[in-house]
Amino acid sequence: MTLHSLLVANRGEIAVRILRTAHALGLTTVAVHSDPDADALHVREADAAVRLPGAAAADTYLRGDLIIRAALTAGADAVHPGYGFLSENADFARQVQAAGLTWIGPPPGAIEAMASKTRAKELMRAAGVPLLEPVDPPTATTAELPLLLKAAAGGGGRGMRVVRDLGGLKEALDAAGAEARSAFGDGEVFAEPYVEGGRHIEVQILADAHGTVWALGTRDCSLQRRHQKVIEEAPAPGLPDGLRESLHTAAVAAARAVSYRGAGTVEFLVTADGRPYFLEMNTRLQVEHPVTEAVFGLDLVALQLRVAEGAALPPSPPQPTGHAVEARLYAEDPAQDWRPQTGVLHTLAVPGEVRVDTGFTDGDTVGVHYDPLLAKVIAHAPTRTEAVRVLARALAAARIHGLTTNREILVRSLRHPEFAAGQLDTGFYERHLAILTEGAPDPTPAALAAALAEAAPAPGASLAARLGGWRNVRSQPHTRRYTAAATGAAYEVQYQPVNHPGIRVLAATPTLVTLEVDGVRRLFHVKHNSNKTEIYVDSPPAFGGGTPTLGAHTFTPVPRFPDPQDRTEPGSLLAPMPGTVVRVAEGLAPGSPVTAGQPLLWLEAMKMEHRILAPASGTLTALHAVTGQQVDFGALLAVVQEETPA
Repeated sequence: MTLHSLLVANRGEIAVRILRTAHALGLTTVAVHSDPDADALHVREADAAVRLPGAAAADTYLRGDLIIRAALTAGADAVHPGYGFLSENADFARQVQAAGLTWIGPPPGAIEAMASKTRAKELMRAAGVPLLEPVDPPTATTAELPLLLKAAAGGGGRGMRVVRDLGGLKEALDAAGAEARSAFGDGEVFAEPYVEGGRHIEVQILADAHGTVWALGTRDCSLQRRHQKVIEEAPAPGLPDGLRESLHTAAVAAARAVSYRGAGTVEFLVTADGRPYFLEMNTRLQVEHPVTEAVFGLDLVALQLRVAEGAALPPSPPQPTGHAVEARLYAEDPAQDWRPQTGVLHTLAVPGEVRVDTGFTDGDTVGVHYDPLLAKVIAHAPTRTEAVRVLARALAAARIHGLTTNREILVRSLRHPEFAAGQLDTGFYERHLAILTEGAPDPTPAALAAALAEAAPAPGASLAARLGGWRNVRSQPHTRRYTAAATGAAYEVQYQPVNHPGIRVLAATPTLVTLEVDGVRRLFHVKHNSNKTEIYVDSPPAFGGGTPTLGAHTFTPVPRFPDPQDRTEPGSLLAPMPGTVVRVAEGLAPGSPVTAGQPLLWLEAMKMEHRILAPASGTLTALHAVTGQQVDFGALLAVVQEETPA
């Protein structure tokens, strides 16, 4: 069988990545897109595109019937699901095949066998793969704590909760079930022991239809936030040879147990004393597959397509070389509970000898409907130390304008002594998040650079001439006020034609300001967005000491006279982002008493759930949110009147 035209049933960076390999193999390509994605990069990369009317994933990328119709209409003869969405939906795979199309994935029976984590574990137990024994929540005891609640369907951290107190078990079960039902249409949740200090290790497998199964080494994915991976690497560092071989053997056994075909991943939890336990099998391509590709010199998407055409794999894979590390660059604010960010990505430029997989180009909009992943940045080098260093350097020097990202915490994580030493476990961010997000770079030099760039009329004129035109009374300092978008803090900078206290001005244009800060020459690349009157400033950081010293900043000029409409009633709870209200606290209504920190509403945005908490103890005087309601950023959700002290 020979394929000619491929439809990619996905979006974002994975769709772009698959399309480019398909083009390299000579295939014509078809993209599908929701209305917000009409001009997305994956649509521009494809040879043809078919609209899926609507915005929400449930109306577009999760509509298998529309996707199959699009493939037939556009003349595609194969469908690649990427990851997420319908990639692990056995019914969709069967429908693709029933329509006469080739499914680029494992047999539907294998997907079905592994779709439920509870059923998958029963299958793995029969195959001799080591497992954590499940715990029955109604009969759980204190001795069995802590517990990890997990959704039986789906993945990506959705429907997961850690329970350390039996008193909170019922609430956690309800919350996990509600989130799982919303995300996967299946509210089944199970419990198992939560292993403190464990490592998340996985094995990439690739199988053909002729009985060959490759185990393509290990990956460590222990650095996670909200049970979602942040930094991954291959091979997993520090594993004894015996443990590595036992993981390979168990992964191959899992694949053979379901007559697997194509690319997949078997995930394990390895305890601090080196005991491995099966977690799940992902019957699809993983987000972190590039690190395996780098180490083995393979294109896993190309191999998926060749296996689907019936090709046989060689008896054994190529030998691995070197080490690879991947960091997921998200539009989110780690210091604000990993809050997703939306808006225009004005600039995304990552320098250095690294691979960048992204679904965005400069000027694209990051919306509320989908995952906030901007890019995956991958470094490959002969040693782990070099790979980590190259990746940290590339991220630290990247120019990212328009959105708050997790870039700085990625750099600090890569340079953290524990990570550098390969001391990895899933509790890394629980232990270190506070220190990784504290001590933000001083925005004052960046604010000064913003003021200098804003005042500079045009490049080419002398600095003295430009400075001389800024103010009639040249002997007095100039004052400019800004609000930092990340924190809301106000900054006031004063400058004179030649000097600012502690900083020496070397050159200034509307797009580039050169300052000497504490004796070190710094370049500030400035980008203005006239629509929002915002200025984005960044500067290559210093590398001594291990953390950025200047970083990236977003400023909004403060008007001379405040807008009275900006004021809100005390106790107002505003939506921190656009999203959907998925839950309202049981019995909550105007007049209800509330306590400080009590969860009142649950807002879902960009595949993550966020709690809206009571800011103080008192009385709920207004409730404007209902379950299922779409809300915009800044929308008034509720009002809490603080109780008067006795």
